[in-house]
Amino acid sequence: MIFSHIADTHLGLTQYGADERENDVYDSFNHAIDISIQEQVDFVIFSGDIFDKPNPNGNAILTMANALKNLKKHNIESFFILGEHDISRIRNTPIPYVYHQLGFAKHLKHGEEIFFKNIMIVGFDKIRKNEIHTYEEKFKQVEKKASEFKGKKILVMHEGISEANQFAGEINSSDLPKNFTYYAMGHLHDKFIKTFNHLSGPIAYPGSIESTTSEGIKETEKGFFKVDISNDNVKVEWMKVNTRAQFLFKTDYEELEKTIDEIIGKIESCEKKPIIEIRINGKNIETEHVQTQISKLNSLVLRCFWKIDTKKISNSSVFLDRPNVIDDEMYKLSIDALGSEETAKFAIKELLPILSKGETPEAFQIICENYEKFKMEKKL
Repeated sequence: MIFSHIADTHLGLTQYGADERENDVYDSFNHAIDISIQEQVDFVIFSGDIFDKPNPNGNAILTMANALKNLKKHNIESFFILGEHDISRIRNTPIPYVYHQLGFAKHLKHGEEIFFKNIMIVGFDKIRKNEIHTYEEKFKQVEKKASEFKGKKILVMHEGISEANQFAGEINSSDLPKNFTYYAMGHLHDKFIKTFNHLSGPIAYPGSIESTTSEGIKETEKGFFKVDISNDNVKVEWMKVNTRAQFLFKTDYEELEKTIDEIIGKIESCEKKPIIEIRINGKNIETEHVQTQISKLNSLVLRCFWKIDTKKISNSSVFLDRPNVIDDEMYKLSIDALGSEETAKFAIKELLPILSKGETPEAFQIICENYEKFKMEKKL
């Protein structure tokens, strides 16, 4: 029995406000679907963050619908859970439910098992970190059912484990229900797979299907896992999908012209115009000269970000021009302004992304929920 494990597709993501980037996400996703069909997998698991936001645009909705229909046409079943990007903070029906109701795919929810041939599949929609403890009893029930079932078992979740990423980790591997053949995880955008002695099968994150803004600019492969659970030993194969190339270059100011020439030589053969970032070190840097050199790349790239990092006595960084990822800097400034890492994290990591999309009702709901939580903690 062979299946595809695809995660964090973020359909509808329009990075840098560019239509090309939205189409890049669709292209990579469709490539993953095409590969799955060519490999004749028995089913596909989507482990959360199907869409980039709870109210996706029409192109994103149709792209997913057409993919599921195409899989159905080739007798390939699909199963999915919801990530935080799929779930609205205000009460409404998540868009992916439509696919479940129409019979295009099956939603795995609340730890309820679904049986496909001789396989038991159990899934949980995204669980917030402060809610994990409420699922302990449910995890025990799922663990018991898995131990009693004689066939293969797959657990699907959208959570970060600390062993894979200590900063994005929400739970530990030891918190997961045991006795599963394979742990099909989502949420972390970098590829990760590891086997633990206390679990029966590997924990696997295929990562995002295309690079997202939060990942920064870097040379990396994107794709998904093809998983063979026919035998006792799980066989996991990495399937690379086509993505727009991204490059990060570092240079000294004195070597900038030479570096630009080298960049041109490297990117001329790219199928799609790449995204690049250039980090420049040095003293007495003339920004006009930098901009003149960078302009040589304008017709060859989709986006070019450049950054000059100079150190002051305070050891703080000064960025000239806008860096491609400013979340870290905003987070640091917020901590200074608010005097609290927890409050700064709430403002930058949770509230700001919602407000930046104009989703005021959802932002208001988040504020109300956190205020109620604050009042409860004070009482305790």
